[in-house]
Amino acid sequence: MAVKIFNTLSGKKEEFIPISGNNVNMYACGITVSGEAHIGHAYQALIYDIIRKYLEKRGYKVKYARNYTDVDDKIIAKSNETGIPADKYAESMIEKIDAEMKRLSVDEPSVWIKATESIDDIITFISKLIEKGYAYPTEKGDVYFSVEKFPSYGNLSHRNLDDAISGVRVDNDEMKNNPLDFALWKSAKEGEPFWQSPWGKGRPGWHIECSAMNYKTFGERIDIHGGGRDLIFPHHENEIAQTEALTGKQFVKYWIHNGLIKVNGQKMSKSLGNSLLLKDLLDKYSPETIKFALLSTNYRGDINVTDALFPEAEKHMSDFYSVIKAAKDAGIEFAGENKAIDDGFNAAMDDDFNTALALSALFGLFKNIKAKIAAGDKSVGADINQIINTYSLLGLFKTGADEFLNSVGVKAAEEIPAEVSALADERQAYRKEKNWAKSDELRDKIAALGYEIKDGKDGYTITKK
Repeated sequence: MAVKIFNTLSGKKEEFIPISGNNVNMYACGITVSGEAHIGHAYQALIYDIIRKYLEKRGYKVKYARNYTDVDDKIIAKSNETGIPADKYAESMIEKIDAEMKRLSVDEPSVWIKATESIDDIITFISKLIEKGYAYPTEKGDVYFSVEKFPSYGNLSHRNLDDAISGVRVDNDEMKNNPLDFALWKSAKEGEPFWQSPWGKGRPGWHIECSAMNYKTFGERIDIHGGGRDLIFPHHENEIAQTEALTGKQFVKYWIHNGLIKVNGQKMSKSLGNSLLLKDLLDKYSPETIKFALLSTNYRGDINVTDALFPEAEKHMSDFYSVIKAAKDAGIEFAGENKAIDDGFNAAMDDDFNTALALSALFGLFKNIKAKIAAGDKSVGADINQIINTYSLLGLFKTGADEFLNSVGVKAAEEIPAEVSALADERQAYRKEKNWAKSDELRDKIAALGYEIKDGKDGYTITKK
């Protein structure tokens, strides 16, 4: 089965066919280092790391690049606020962010790119756009891209020029030819970092950085460009305009956009004071718990972070690890394979990297394994081994069962007496028959033995009272 990707440009799922044989060039917009990493940064980094790994699993040779925007209005504002020079502030934030991503066990890309290390490439790119008539300098030393010179502007976000003008905050510079024209080069203000250019002292605009860094790293075209949905317009729209104006070729074949993080239904933002720092999450939850929570929603959908999101994810992972521990303690060897488990995972991931569907399969798999362990069936070692090998791509089941369960303070499944487990299974059978009277009777028996049973959509859980 071929991999299918939802392409924002076409608005539909398409079969993935790389531009050049088996080679895949992939770029994802990284972090503007004006502060520490939050859950949104972590989610985006995790998603594209998994997409890269899955494409590699399917046999593609992937060159994956991410950038750090280390010169920007927000960074300069932080520099002024803290008194730390902008370059030093950016360096310190990159160091902190790298450390947190390592704690989350998100792998490094093939190539890291920084805006400040690409200034010459950016200046050359802008100069060529001016030569081709797509950009113009002003007397103040700014350089703008002329949107009207690029007729297909708006194709990615599916809006026309009038919609675009109303949909973006316009920089009211009287020297711009059109309100929608955007800055490629910004003339330096007093006290700001700057570089020398043909147009005077200044620094690059945000949008040109990604175009120039892509061109520097990959050349004229790339297979996949990713980022958050909030970047579609104007950032990615502007990238297309800049690069295709320069090359005359389609810049990106497949545009991929992940959903946004909401906190209790509200968009996460610093202005609302509801940003969740990655460091704080990692201090409270394991990387595997965080990944299970984030990947339980398809990457294109928004994630609503409620108070229950991470505790529920921790409980599910604990339940899974409890079954693994029960198998281990029963002397079952984790060896062999179960191709059906891997095939099911691949089918979910082939369909636009549907991690939510892949994870939903775990509930049924572990329920069956648990029943087989109770029946003394040691063939489940192959099932568990396959789950560990297959789902490690999502960053799961990479910890020893004892280590995980001890870290979250969970009592393992084998500590539930066999008598209680048997009553619970019998009760579940009566529930399926809708024999509620018998079900309640067995619940009372379980309670009399000192245990509580709770029903959920994925089965039941037993806890000691």
